[in-house]
Amino acid sequence: MSPLARGVALSVLASVLFGAMYYLSALLAPLDGEQIFGWRMLLTVPLLALFLRWGGDWQLVRATTLRLRHEPVLWLVLPASALLLGVQLWLFLWAPPNGRALEVSLGYFMLPLSMVLTGRWLYGERLTRLQQLAVGCAAAGVLHELWRVGHFSWPAAVVVVGYPLYFVLRRHYRTDHLGGLWFDLLFMLPLAAAFALAADVTAIYTQRPLLGPLLLLLGFISAGALVSYILSSRLLPLGLFGLLGYVEPVLLVAVALALGERLSAGQAWTYGPIWLAVGLLILEGLRRLRRI
Repeated sequence: MSPLARGVALSVLASVLFGAMYYLSALLAPLDGEQIFGWRMLLTVPLLALFLRWGGDWQLVRATTLRLRHEPVLWLVLPASALLLGVQLWLFLWAPPNGRALEVSLGYFMLPLSMVLTGRWLYGERLTRLQQLAVGCAAAGVLHELWRVGHFSWPAAVVVVGYPLYFVLRRHYRTDHLGGLWFDLLFMLPLAAAFALAADVTAIYTQRPLLGPLLLLLGFISAGALVSYILSSRLLPLGLFGLLGYVEPVLLVAVALALGERLSAGQAWTYGPIWLAVGLLILEGLRRLRRI
């Protein structure tokens, strides 16, 4: 199999695993979203450490540790980065069991557009005609949602605003690599442990003996999704890598519908323009790929 084919397979696998994790989080009752998030972090961090050592990327962790000694500002930047990412990881697992999966998936559909606007405003990246049209379609969907419910749901807003802030912070302070990600997860561990152990663990596992294996499965799926995502980013051209990223929100909507959530007639005018915007961005990606 060629590197390109392996990259495509790994990217699709990552999206499928993220979708599986989204669905699995709804099956972990009586654990709530905070406890699920806590156990995910506690299980993912050691598995990610094994991957970093196996893949030869542990030197990035050592380099970031060295920077902490000489750049005191990183003692503020890294916890802030961890907080921004931690909120997203918590929301991802909190939404399905609380009936907010569709709202979060809406945020993921809009995320590519918010990243485009961030690049335009902060870094002067120019928008093509198709990108401008996509932004207009997405804006129409957002305005309709505001008109329909009187406000834009906070889970979608957290995704749309939080991820660009996270990426901008990492890029500005040069922590946008695996070493930086390791420290993001490391700073989350105390809070993750507090969440995971907040309830009577013995009583919960006595009530549901299968919960332990399900949580272990969650950890493997989480680590597998992250590893697949990282490996695919190394093998694929940037345009194709970004294009394949749209597989994930499609799967998240499918999971939300499988869990019993439904799109109302009014929401069609919210999701319709946003789906059209995503389609325009895919068309833009295909046009760019032809030039590679």
